[in-house]
Amino acid sequence: MLNLIRNHFGASAVDALSTAAIMELPHIVDEIVNWIPSVNYNSSDKLLSVFETTIRYLGGMVSGYDLLTGPLSHVPSNASAVQALLTQSVNLAEALKYAFDTPTGIAHHSLFLDKHGYNDGFTNSVASMGSVQIEWQRLSDLTGNPEYGNLVHKSASYLLNPKSEVWPGLIGSHLDFRTGEFTDSDGGWGAGADSFYEYLLKMYVYDSTRYGNYRDRWIVAADSTMKHLLGRSPKKPGLAFLMSYQNQTVHQSSGHLNCYAGGNFILGGQVFNRQDYVNFGLHLVDGCHATYNATLTGLGPESFGWDPDFVPAHQKDFYEKYGFYIDSSYYVLRPEVIESYYYAYRATGNEIYRDWAWGAFVALERTCRANNGFSAITDVNAEGGGQSMRNQESFLFAEVLKYSYMIQRPVLTSVGFQP
Repeated sequence: MLNLIRNHFGASAVDALSTAAIMELPHIVDEIVNWIPSVNYNSSDKLLSVFETTIRYLGGMVSGYDLLTGPLSHVPSNASAVQALLTQSVNLAEALKYAFDTPTGIAHHSLFLDKHGYNDGFTNSVASMGSVQIEWQRLSDLTGNPEYGNLVHKSASYLLNPKSEVWPGLIGSHLDFRTGEFTDSDGGWGAGADSFYEYLLKMYVYDSTRYGNYRDRWIVAADSTMKHLLGRSPKKPGLAFLMSYQNQTVHQSSGHLNCYAGGNFILGGQVFNRQDYVNFGLHLVDGCHATYNATLTGLGPESFGWDPDFVPAHQKDFYEKYGFYIDSSYYVLRPEVIESYYYAYRATGNEIYRDWAWGAFVALERTCRANNGFSAITDVNAEGGGQSMRNQESFLFAEVLKYSYMIQRPVLTSVGFQP
């Protein structure tokens, strides 16, 4: 379980903590909680992503602390040991915060902690800048030290008040941290920008009094997305996907990462009492389900398209039957589709989303199970998934297993998991 990856800080363990807590597994929670204080977050000779380190480690420890000192305080056998989660969160933030020492306050993308150095050129991605606010702000709120939140909000200010937009609310994917200006006009709800739009909504959900500006930006982005980025397959017009863009040229392609958007729209519709957002999100969920339902493994590909001018010759029959073709066939244990099933089920109560989630979990168990855990696979449309990639990302524990569990059990209202 304590697989030392991601700078040898034990990503699998830390990312699994909140899931183990929600499942009320005291022996696993105890093992992780007792192990985390042994990690030295000030030392790593490997290149470190500020974004990945924040969402996996800082997010894992802060969320674990909140759960285990709050509604799930009965789970750990040693309540005093849980305090080390907050201590270690502070230690990690202190080790990382020099990343924000730039002319604009936009963080460097990558660090060498041992050298107190950088290795990332002069740009950072929108996802990396805009998907760390909850973790750092929550740490400020828990410790009473405003510095952590101030750092990430200054960095994010260039996204909340951008110098340029492609459409209202929709922006490029990379900024120059020397100037705060965008270096491209490429974007969408996929890699490079994806979780920025997710965090706009969730910052407002976290504290609607302080973060009304995040709400406003999400609504503008959501409205532009519905207007400009909805894609439909010529062969299966009922399928709805989100397109990517370059400037204002859209591309009939999408991917697994984009599939979180269905759940995000559903949540936004519930928060703002907007049935049009909920309906749009449900259509996106249906489209992403279709990418699972079409393959031999029952798992969805990393990326796919539906442009009739770019159908690969060997996939013409597949395209005619299912309305899309596979661009990248691998599956790296991503959670976005099951995540959106969860939101769809909680919003509608329709049992079909539970069935879809269970089907995805069975496919995962059947295709990706390895001797000691699970493995990414090379081809979702080959018998047995093609080849094992011999890699297990920690978000399997933090998200795939969490959503797979939560959608099947009664609503955990005391823990705050009902949108």
